[in-house]
Amino acid sequence: MTSLADRVSALMPQVKTDLAELVAMASVADERQYPPQECANAAQWVLDRFADVGFENLRLEPTADGSKAVYGERPGPPGAPTVLLYAHYDVQPPLDEKAWRTPPFTMTEVDGRWYGRGTADCKGNILMHLTALRALQGDVPVSLKLIVEGSEEQGTGGLEDFVPKHIEQLRADAILVCDTGNAAVGVPAVTASLRGLANVIVTVDALSSEMHSGMFGGAAPDALAALIHMLATLRDKEGNTTVKGLDNTQTWDGVAYDPAIFRKDANVLDGVDLLGGGSVSDMLWARPAVTVLGIDCPPVVGSAAAIQPRASARINLRVPPGMDPIKAQDALIAHLEAAAPWNVKVSIEREASGSPFRAKTGGPAYQALDQAMADAYGKGYTTLGQGGSIPLCNVFADAYPDAEIILMGVEEPLTLMHAPNESVAPSEIEHMALVEALFLQNYAKVGPR
Repeated sequence: MTSLADRVSALMPQVKTDLAELVAMASVADERQYPPQECANAAQWVLDRFADVGFENLRLEPTADGSKAVYGERPGPPGAPTVLLYAHYDVQPPLDEKAWRTPPFTMTEVDGRWYGRGTADCKGNILMHLTALRALQGDVPVSLKLIVEGSEEQGTGGLEDFVPKHIEQLRADAILVCDTGNAAVGVPAVTASLRGLANVIVTVDALSSEMHSGMFGGAAPDALAALIHMLATLRDKEGNTTVKGLDNTQTWDGVAYDPAIFRKDANVLDGVDLLGGGSVSDMLWARPAVTVLGIDCPPVVGSAAAIQPRASARINLRVPPGMDPIKAQDALIAHLEAAAPWNVKVSIEREASGSPFRAKTGGPAYQALDQAMADAYGKGYTTLGQGGSIPLCNVFADAYPDAEIILMGVEEPLTLMHAPNESVAPSEIEHMALVEALFLQNYAKVGPR
């Protein structure tokens, strides 16, 4: 193990160079924002690098949403178990580039962390895979398959559509879904629970045109005021989600999330309360949570003294394991319709939905991983929930009911993934690459044959 750790450590300068190359590709899978060639370049980069570590039959698989996934195989010894490695090369858009302290697509080191869009989510995990395999120096004791998709961040379901149509191609005994991370830098963890999601767009119409607020305000119905009233009913004064028909009392039975650490991780301002009547873990991982993602209304600068005839909001509802996302979406729609005041006209569009996920832990793959984390970090893994959604996990679970699905990676809370100033701790790439290499060695001894 010491020799393997030394080899991983010696590879870190190459990790820095490679990750900088990959981050420089603005692989946002939305051609309205960035040229498609950026994603094409990233896909080819991934394909070429995995060819260098012995993968065969590498190819770009087209998916139904127009993106391409990198697929490849690396046969192991006869009778060895098969492990599927997953990551994605597409990234979130940088959002407000003025909020970035460093250029989003130029990897920059600041105070020991590497900043840039995708450094953690999920290009850092691609480098984790590569570094583990480079450190093993061709001595890989299991059979490997690789799938690195190109549209995960857009939620367009390309790989979710691909998997059921290519079940034998991707079949594996263990699946490493590397798009999550540890509890903190240096605190190894696996994610055993994911919330699902149910999004809607609600639109309120009250007038056929803007009307002067001085001449008509007070009697004329205001669509924006109606929408604000409706949205306010989605939470109580403590911040609990209060959608009628959804249980908001469930509790989390795993490792607790310390409130003081959460306040720091979430960048909560001094003096501002945390939300909800349960623990932080309850609120994040066991209960439904509603968030208003955006509102269409006039901005402050440029607004006129006019009553708004129409207003819209995009609403994200996260649902915990045990809650049906479609029924939750139905409940959200019914709640909004019932909360509408003044007989305003309400139309609601269903957006994406995805089921929650709970991993089956305790099998030989998890045992092999626990030992690998103990060797790499000095302690075995803790079990976390994840407030985000990865619909692909349920697709994998349905397609391969006997496979062990493990969610892990380099994305600890300080990474600020999906926000400006995303970063990764190089030590997490180093330690998690060692974990992956050790896991492959351990699993070869205990996995199915």
